[in-house]
Amino acid sequence: MNEPSDLAPKLPPIDDAIATKRIRWFDDDYVAEMVRFLGPNACRRLAIFPLPRAFTLSVIVPVYNECDTVADVLERLRQTGLPVEIILVDDGSNDGSSEVLDTCSIADDVTLIRHERNRGKGAAIRSGIEAATGDVIVIQDADSEYDPDDLRGLLQPLIENSADVVYGTRYGHCDRQVSPWWHQAVNGFITTLANVSIGPRLSDVETCYKMSTRENFQRILPQLKEDRFGIEIELTARWARLGLRFTERPIRYQHRWYDEGKKITWKDGVSALFCIAKYGLFRR
Repeated sequence: MNEPSDLAPKLPPIDDAIATKRIRWFDDDYVAEMVRFLGPNACRRLAIFPLPRAFTLSVIVPVYNECDTVADVLERLRQTGLPVEIILVDDGSNDGSSEVLDTCSIADDVTLIRHERNRGKGAAIRSGIEAATGDVIVIQDADSEYDPDDLRGLLQPLIENSADVVYGTRYGHCDRQVSPWWHQAVNGFITTLANVSIGPRLSDVETCYKMSTRENFQRILPQLKEDRFGIEIELTARWARLGLRFTERPIRYQHRWYDEGKKITWKDGVSALFCIAKYGLFRR
């Protein structure tokens, strides 16, 4: 039997690895160790890279009636190993989510904002942008459809300065749950119209995972108007007008159904078409 190679990274035992994950993933020594063991090309493909000193990722989490999933989402965000500032925006929940958020907000890495009434995802995002203090901002739904482990891959182009805006695409790759045909068809239709009207050639304009620097979010904050899901189109249009560089990274996606709490409806699809005309064709 071959002896273990001296080049193999001396990682902590598996039990200790779970406890130290938050400080090990992007530690300079850890990254250097991985580069020596795997090589720089493999590390780049695996999104193993060092973060700038004192870096913080602000994660805006709009919450409306997600009492069954929001605590798990927060725990999964912490398990990514990223230095995160979690901004919870309680958008008028009435299902017990507010009580769950009260407990979650005790943690040092959580900021809780409350809307007295349900104002919509767009309004929650605007509140989150105003409160964010991190270097980079990303939007995270409070349900279980999106996997926070994908945030590391989304962050990489921004750290490398090869992009200004990064979208997580749910389509065009194999490591994903197959969505219902109508879901993918409608999203594809909206994305195509947005590409023609707005500019960037995207595969998933309606994705939740939109990431950019705090500066780029704040540059467009005074112009943002959409209160509901139209914010997805408006963000894209506002950034496109600034001439920012867009890129997409594949993400995993676990589709949920309406009896599991899904909120978006056909009305929001119609609203998306209106927003494409408003912010794309008429450049409002």
